[in-house]
Amino acid sequence: MSTLHKMKVLTDSAQYDLCDYVNHQKSSQVNLPGIYHATGHNGCQIPLFKTLLTNKCKNDCKYCINQSKRTFTRLELKPEELAKAFMTYYNKGLVNGLFLSSGIADNEDSTMEKTIETCRCLRKDYGYDDYIHLKIVPGASKDSIKRAMALANRVSINIEAATPSGLAELSSTKDYKKDILKRLHWIDSLENSSTTYPNSTHTTQLIIGANNETDKEILHRIDKIYKNSKLHSAYYSGFTPIEGTEFEKKDSCNSQRVGRLYNADSLLNDYNYKLKELVFEDDDRLSLNIDPKILAASNMNIFPVEINNAPFIDLIRVPGIGVKSAKKIISIRKRYKFTKKEELKRLGIAVNRAEKYIKLDGEYQPSLDIFE
Repeated sequence: MSTLHKMKVLTDSAQYDLCDYVNHQKSSQVNLPGIYHATGHNGCQIPLFKTLLTNKCKNDCKYCINQSKRTFTRLELKPEELAKAFMTYYNKGLVNGLFLSSGIADNEDSTMEKTIETCRCLRKDYGYDDYIHLKIVPGASKDSIKRAMALANRVSINIEAATPSGLAELSSTKDYKKDILKRLHWIDSLENSSTTYPNSTHTTQLIIGANNETDKEILHRIDKIYKNSKLHSAYYSGFTPIEGTEFEKKDSCNSQRVGRLYNADSLLNDYNYKLKELVFEDDDRLSLNIDPKILAASNMNIFPVEINNAPFIDLIRVPGIGVKSAKKIISIRKRYKFTKKEELKRLGIAVNRAEKYIKLDGEYQPSLDIFE
């Protein structure tokens, strides 16, 4: 079987691994398998080659296209085969980096050896020094994690669920605390304790809507990880039923729910909100109709804040004002006062959202409804 055919199958099988904010990534206009555009922090589109090394897997994740009980063609790329194919893409300018994941064919150690060998081949044999994101499989040894982090710019392990019981709904072959949380701790401790991995960061991912976990449970887990580690970011993959899996008759996750989780995650990770500042509905879900930042603002007694003297922590709690624009406000107001909305608009502030929560040189509009 040709490498190209195997790549078509394995890149399609990598659909559940997210490497950017967008849940459904756009494929390249080039008619070649595996090219996906990740969205960078500045909004630019970054072409990555995203694939599995193998779709063989011993785990029985009930939502997954590659679960062990599903009948379909199982394929595997050799490390040298994948490295060569990737370098062809890279040298033609089709991709800027590699996102490599894998099913667990035999055992965790042999799987990690093959993914590490792929990265070693790229780094040492081909002299490739650009971006590599390498997935750590649940249950991986500490030694394999060390070697992976020495080769990759970013590593990640999917926690998949927010609780042990939530993972048990998804799979009977993984131990939440031992196989996942312990490995996440190892990754973080290695990143913190050594200068061997100066360019390595780590992320994680959850499947949303495949089990009965609430948004509050999900954000409680992520908030705890953010507080106790150097986790770069969390990704939320909305569940979609796949024919032939045990969850094929479950409903798809509402895409709005995924979007609201990203909104709330940003408040925790980027804006330093406390979990108790977020507002949940009676079923411990986030509202699908109102932005969590606006709902949080409705429970705060700091508004309206004076743009010309409010501290940074209050400014970033104003709907319509982001971290960057709050820093600009503080820098500019050292030289002169803000007196007009147009001055804020020029900073990129969404004034229509913000004006209900702010005063400009003592003036504000208190009659506007907070949810209009």
